[in-house]
Amino acid sequence: METSELQRVINWLIDGAWSSKSPAEMTAEACERMVVAGLPLWRFGIFIRTLHPEIFGRNFIWREGEEVEIGTVDFEILQTPQFAKSPLRIVFEQGLEVRGRMDDPASRDFPFLDDMRAEGVTDYVATPMQFLDGSVHATSWTTRHPDGFSDDHIAAIHAIVTPLARISEIITLRRTAEMLLDTYVGNQAGARILGGQIRRGHNDTMQAAIWLSDMRGFTALSDRLPAETVVDILNHYFDCQVTAIRGHGGEVLKFMGDGLLAVFPIDEYVGDAAHVCARVLEAARESRTSVEALAFPVGDVVERFRFGVALHVGNILYGNIGGGNRLDFTCIGPAVNLAARLEKITGRLGRTVVASEGFANVCRHDWHELGEFPIAGFSKAQRVYGLREETPAVMA
Repeated sequence: METSELQRVINWLIDGAWSSKSPAEMTAEACERMVVAGLPLWRFGIFIRTLHPEIFGRNFIWREGEEVEIGTVDFEILQTPQFAKSPLRIVFEQGLEVRGRMDDPASRDFPFLDDMRAEGVTDYVATPMQFLDGSVHATSWTTRHPDGFSDDHIAAIHAIVTPLARISEIITLRRTAEMLLDTYVGNQAGARILGGQIRRGHNDTMQAAIWLSDMRGFTALSDRLPAETVVDILNHYFDCQVTAIRGHGGEVLKFMGDGLLAVFPIDEYVGDAAHVCARVLEAARESRTSVEALAFPVGDVVERFRFGVALHVGNILYGNIGGGNRLDFTCIGPAVNLAARLEKITGRLGRTVVASEGFANVCRHDWHELGEFPIAGFSKAQRVYGLREETPAVMA
């Protein structure tokens, strides 16, 4: 090992690896620098556990002469035979280093090392990488060098792991913040918050298509079913909408009991209102199909569901609202208020989808005029439209 070159790698990591613009680039550049320093790497892996409701962790795999592979694994991996016999399980669960020289019969205990052996690997090391909060992550190092890793190579790996842990923790913390904000307030709101829009009164005016929906008969459902069952039903019910909303460019801002508020931003400079509203309508149709197909068994009964969604388009105030140091990043304004009032009309008319006159004028479609309705808080009655393809449900 070239000591001065190794120190340059360590200093580069300590300085923040500024020459790399992404975790994948950082992984590749770090490995290439280590090879120049004399570490005979053929494959390197870094495995980061995440704070995410569905994803157990992310991995970045570098191989000599190839692009870095980026992958994610869900929590189900913990129950698989592959993980049970993986060297990484020992690293994660016990915080211990695992060495697997291919000429050592003990390496046969790990099926993964058989795969590495078939690719010409001679030595393997998996090391714990501890963050400041005590959480244990992992790195893996393999070589095809005929003699495997020398003592100097192992010492170099140990010297690199600590600064690698610090820069990895910084990257992970920022990504965790982004994921949590995305999960709890939405992608665009999260980006604005991370960008510094965190004070009460920080807000923008934005033109958007507005989606406001709720489930029919939710109060009665909540009264006759256990709370745990109701929560499970709500999660499945919201899945029917969120997938469609996000798939068509919308952002879910808020869940309110059985209600859902989402916005689809319109770029006033591009003039894409008609395109955005068409995607909103398509999301509403997809959600309608998914909710109609949702069947939830409760004992001997299969519960079926209906919902209503109001679509409107207008200007909203989008930003921080709240009291003291407890803020909510949300949207308000007359356009949101009108959408909320229109949503109540879906139930009265037995409709799944209703649209304001503004939305119907922007989204050219075979709309059916349902009439004019007085709206609480608005001086003028509002003309409401429904989908001609829909047959109104008979209201009990």
